[in-house]
Amino acid sequence: MADYEKAVELWSTIEGLKLNESDTPEAVESLLARNPDFSTVATDKEEIVGAVLCGHNGRAGQLYHLAVARPYRRQGIAQALVAYCFIKLAEARIPRCNVFVYSNNEAGNHFWNQNGWTDPARWKVMQKVIRV
Repeated sequence: MADYEKAVELWSTIEGLKLNESDTPEAVESLLARNPDFSTVATDKEEIVGAVLCGHNGRAGQLYHLAVARPYRRQGIAQALVAYCFIKLAEARIPRCNVFVYSNNEAGNHFWNQNGWTDPARWKVMQKVIRV
């Protein structure tokens, strides 16, 4: 949580990444508490230049908000953040991981496709907002 404000600043600058009610300090703190040490940031001195949220439900991992600041892209930072998450998921014996990417997020979709992720066209994610 110490990096929350700076991570939100970064996420807010990323095209195709949208923050919502699941990104409040309370919601992120809850995710981090349920999945300690699964999420991480990349830094250059004191500046956060990359961030990813990671968690699991006991069956599958989920990655949220993988982002790297534009001047730091194409240096392997995003791949290193994902690799970190995969190590944590493997340690927890989680066999697969999902990532949620908006269909119109061209840069995001390009990154995931170029890094071996598949788009399982045989199923889709459906969602309904729960009022809390």
